[in-house]
Amino acid sequence: MEKKGILTKILAVVGTALAWFPVLAPVLLTMVVSIKESTFLFDYLMPAELFPAALTGGGLLVWAALRVRSRRRLIGLGLGSAFGLWVGFQALAVATGLASGATEPAGFWWVLVLVLVGFYVLALIATGAGGALLLADLFKPWDPRRLQLSRR
Repeated sequence: MEKKGILTKILAVVGTALAWFPVLAPVLLTMVVSIKESTFLFDYLMPAELFPAALTGGGLLVWAALRVRSRRRLIGLGLGSAFGLWVGFQALAVATGLASGATEPAGFWWVLVLVLVGFYVLALIATGAGGALLLADLFKPWDPRRLQLSRR
């Protein structure tokens, strides 16, 4: 039986907001700084710094998706990919010396880390999209014509 109660809806709303936060925060802050100081400054590594918010939101979305039995695959794959990519580019940056500053941010390893960060952001977007679709499923108005009775 699907559990579409208030707890599930709260989990989905908070989880979706937290899952989108690392993606939207750099964009919104860039807009504010651009308007205020007439300078374009974009922190493309901010989604990696805000990973705890994404992980918390993704966990809440997984919990809600399991309760409703909807969008489990998209949310689970998005969150799992985001976690794996985050660990991967962090480990690569540490192993190559990019994280400590021992290696100059240039060349093949720098590009590879940035590509992994890009895929990480895409995985966060997939998780957030799964949360948005889950919200649409949860807040869909009830239609009695969709009620299917089994004929036995």
